[in-house]
Amino acid sequence: MSATALHSSLCISSSQSQSQSSSPSNSQQQLSFHLATKPKSLLQNHPLYLSAHANLSLQIQEKIIFLEIMGIESGKVLSLNPSLHSAPLHYIHSIISFLRSKGIRHKDLPRIFGMCPKLLTANIKTDIDPVFNFLSQDLKVPEHNFRRVINKCPRLLVSSVRDQLKPALFFLQRLGFKDLETLAYQDSILLVSSVENTLIPKLKYLEGIGLSRDEALVMVLRCPALFTFSLENNYKPKYEYFVEVIKGDLEELKHFPQYFAFSLEKRIKPRHIESVKSGVKLSLPAMLKSTDEEFNELIKRGS
Repeated sequence: MSATALHSSLCISSSQSQSQSSSPSNSQQQLSFHLATKPKSLLQNHPLYLSAHANLSLQIQEKIIFLEIMGIESGKVLSLNPSLHSAPLHYIHSIISFLRSKGIRHKDLPRIFGMCPKLLTANIKTDIDPVFNFLSQDLKVPEHNFRRVINKCPRLLVSSVRDQLKPALFFLQRLGFKDLETLAYQDSILLVSSVENTLIPKLKYLEGIGLSRDEALVMVLRCPALFTFSLENNYKPKYEYFVEVIKGDLEELKHFPQYFAFSLEKRIKPRHIESVKSGVKLSLPAMLKSTDEEFNELIKRGS
C-alpha cells in the first residue's frame, strides 16, 4: 500500500491530535476508532504479524497498524528504534500534535519518521522543542518557514542543539559561512554533519592535495556540497582520474570545485574519453556542465 493511500486513511485531524496528546484515554478511544475502520488484513499481512502474531501484544499490534496507516514501514522503525516497542501510543500522538503545531503537515510525517525513527520517542521538551528554538533564534527562521527547513533536512529534529547544531554552526561561521538564510534553506545538511569526523577531514584532504588553507576554504564556500562527499568513494577516485588520466592542473580544480559533484562513471569519464577521441580540448566547466546536446555541439565545432 502506498504512503499516499495509507495517509488518506489516517483520521487524525489537527484538533484530534491535540485531544489525543491531552490524555491516554482519549488516545485509546480514537485509536479504537481507527482500528475498527481498518481491514484486518493490514495487520495479518504484516511480516511481523505473520512471523510471531501469537506473541504480539495488543499494544504492539495497535502500534503496527497506526504506523502502517501513516505510511511508515513499521518493521523498519521498530527495528531502528527499540524504544518504540514500549512507548505509549498516546505519547506518539503528542509528538505528532507538537510537530503539527510547528507547521509540519501530516503528509510530511511518513518521510520524516521514516528517516528519523528515533523522533517517535524523543522528548518534546528537551529534544524537539530546542531544535525549533535553534531555528528561530540562531538561524533566524520565521515560524512559517519551519516546515520548509525541516523538510529539507529532517535530521535536524534528532540532532542535539548543544552537542551538534550549535558547534557546527559556530565552526561554519568561522570558515566564512555568513549567510544564515542559505545555511537554513539550502545547506542545512552541513549543520547535522560532525565537525570532527566530517567537516574537518574534508578540509584536510583538500589541503593534502596541494591547496593552501585559504584556497580550500574558497572552494568549500563556492561549493558547500564538497563537505558532503565521501573521501573514499568520491574525492580520491575523482582526483586520481583528474591527475593521472585528464592530466589536469590544480588551478582548474580551484576555479571549478564542482568537478567533484559530477559522476565519475556516468559523466567525467565518458565526456573526457569523447573529447580525447575527437581531439578537442575543453575546460572542465565546458566538458561537464553542458547538456548532451551542447556537449555534442562543442565536439562537432571543435573537430
